[in-house]
Amino acid sequence: MDMSPDPATTATTTSTTTPSRIDRRAVVSRHNVTLNQVDLANPLQVGNGEFAFALDATGMQTLAEAHRATVPINTMAQWAWHSDPNPNGYTLEETERTYDVGGRAVPYADLDADPAGTLSPAAAWLRANPHRMSLARIALVGKDGASIAPADVTNVAQSLDLWTGTVTSTFDCNGQRVEVTTAAHPTRDIVAFRVAAAAGTTFAPGALAIRIGFPAATAGRTQTDDWTKPDAHQTVYHALAGRTATFERKQDATMYVARAAWTGDVEQLAQAGPHLFDLALSGSATELMVEFAPRPFDMPPLSVGEVLAASSAHWARYWEQGAAIDLGGCDDPRAPELERRIVLSQYLTAINCAGSLPPQETGLMFNSWHGKHHLEMHWWHAAHFAMWGRSAMLERSLTYYGEILPRAQEAAKHQGYAGARWPKMTDLLGRESPSSVGVFLIWQQPHPIYYAELIYRATPTRETLEKYASLVEQTAQFMASYARYDDATKRYVLGPALIPAQESYAAHRATLLNPTFELAYWAWGLTVAQKWRERLGMPPEPNWDDIVGKLAKPTIREGRYAAIETEPFLENDDHPSFLMAMGFLPKTHLIDEVTMRETAKWTKAKWKWNNAWGWDFAALAQTATRLNDPELAVDALSIESFKNTFRANGHNFQSDDLPIYLPGNGGLLAAIALMAGGWDGGPDTVAPGFPKNGRWDVRVEGFGKVI
Repeated sequence: MDMSPDPATTATTTSTTTPSRIDRRAVVSRHNVTLNQVDLANPLQVGNGEFAFALDATGMQTLAEAHRATVPINTMAQWAWHSDPNPNGYTLEETERTYDVGGRAVPYADLDADPAGTLSPAAAWLRANPHRMSLARIALVGKDGASIAPADVTNVAQSLDLWTGTVTSTFDCNGQRVEVTTAAHPTRDIVAFRVAAAAGTTFAPGALAIRIGFPAATAGRTQTDDWTKPDAHQTVYHALAGRTATFERKQDATMYVARAAWTGDVEQLAQAGPHLFDLALSGSATELMVEFAPRPFDMPPLSVGEVLAASSAHWARYWEQGAAIDLGGCDDPRAPELERRIVLSQYLTAINCAGSLPPQETGLMFNSWHGKHHLEMHWWHAAHFAMWGRSAMLERSLTYYGEILPRAQEAAKHQGYAGARWPKMTDLLGRESPSSVGVFLIWQQPHPIYYAELIYRATPTRETLEKYASLVEQTAQFMASYARYDDATKRYVLGPALIPAQESYAAHRATLLNPTFELAYWAWGLTVAQKWRERLGMPPEPNWDDIVGKLAKPTIREGRYAAIETEPFLENDDHPSFLMAMGFLPKTHLIDEVTMRETAKWTKAKWKWNNAWGWDFAALAQTATRLNDPELAVDALSIESFKNTFRANGHNFQSDDLPIYLPGNGGLLAAIALMAGGWDGGPDTVAPGFPKNGRWDVRVEGFGKVI
């Protein structure tokens, strides 16, 4: 993970940087996670953006079956996907229905459901495949391979050291006092363990063993592993000299390799069953390293000590670079919890949201929606990296758009549009998934222009322009062709068929027009794309200026912005996305500040916040910040709602079936960047988005102004 600072960001923050250097280690370390019992709701993670290992109170995955009902824990990598065979050759076109768009029939991969709601075989296969998979389970087992239950693990003392990225787990189990140290390598898909008996003692023979188990992949919506089908996959074990072993894994067309290296008295692993291999604990300590790769290894294994040292150096460098904020001097009682959320969100997004693929909403912890990533959520996952002076961490996932560009161009052409239409619920190949909602969303379309502009602000060079020129151009070409000129009203309109970011209006997709946020995003995106042409020395696209100038105006009712132009105009649940027209976005000519101020106040008071989502609180905070209402911004981040819960491990809870939600973490960081660094045209003061009431002594450094 490249964590080098962005020169342009650090060079332009003198007006928003406080005089004395923040003690970053002190700020980070006061939020180390400490757990004193088996807590199935708060598993921890180690990882690097490409690979992550989720762990329980034992520092391993000993209690994985118990976790399955609360927060599943897995071993996952960005490259680890599986597809069930498709002997019927299902294609997206089989799920399509046409919608009337200004007299033109446009196909959409709408869910082909019967009145009972049953998916067609084609839709079911296409939604579920490919799916992310768990690579292995590494766990403790008892005598003769007996499983260990939560009640068997007592006297727990577990701590995540955020500065080093290591977890230390101490507990009693099977008559032994055990200490497990767990860490991941920063650039290789390695998890390492140091397992020690209590000082002055040794492990009783046969009392405990480490089990490396390999599951079958499964197409379940949230499940990554299936332990009931040993004949559905293959594991070929090679015992090597020097206490090492390799494993060749295969299921259908998916293949990968794993290897283990350990210390101690045991020369070779004992096979305990199909796909199960045990390493008996002996002496006073055992060290184990397990590495995974999509192809045979071309580098020698590392020792556990090397992994621990690399992890420590990596995380210290991460925290020292980029931006920082210190709320330790604030008197407002909400400040300590806000700072905790900020620090833990930086750790969790670095592990789960900084890889080479846009992340799924549950990152590398477990699957949601079969492990597919949702591109409209990519902004909330990762835009904050650039805002915090870590643009290289955003850029890692931007290569994906270039890789799937041909498919996105085909998708646009298939519907009769120019440019590239980006999918919503998609996979590593960029194929859309059939849906009664997702295929009708458009607010992910301008995102690549926003990302490119963030990168350019960090590194304003010709090289940056040329690197992202095609991405910006193709995105804008689609946006321009999607905006439809309505002869009757002499304006450009958005829709139908369309569902806005506030998905409450899905039933109206065939007639819905002109959502407030999407109108502003279209105007802003095409304006910025035009600036890119100017920077590159290209002539402007006249049609883009015409669209921006004649775009439909957002609908105002009772002095406030409605969500959409057509009935039912506004419903007060799900996402209050109309706020994003000035907050997520800078102010455009389409938005009236006075009207937006009334809209924000009404939303804070009247919204059904338990029906919102984790990033909606950040969206309100962003709008309040650009309206120069810092009291409302802090209030927004502190709204009492179970959807605004951040558990002890830092994860944003949404519901029992979505117990972690990383867009909530990333959204918080994006809002804080705006509040701490300011915005173009905003007050030129330190932390302008925080109240100036004497209770918020906010110290910041490394932030530049946000777009």
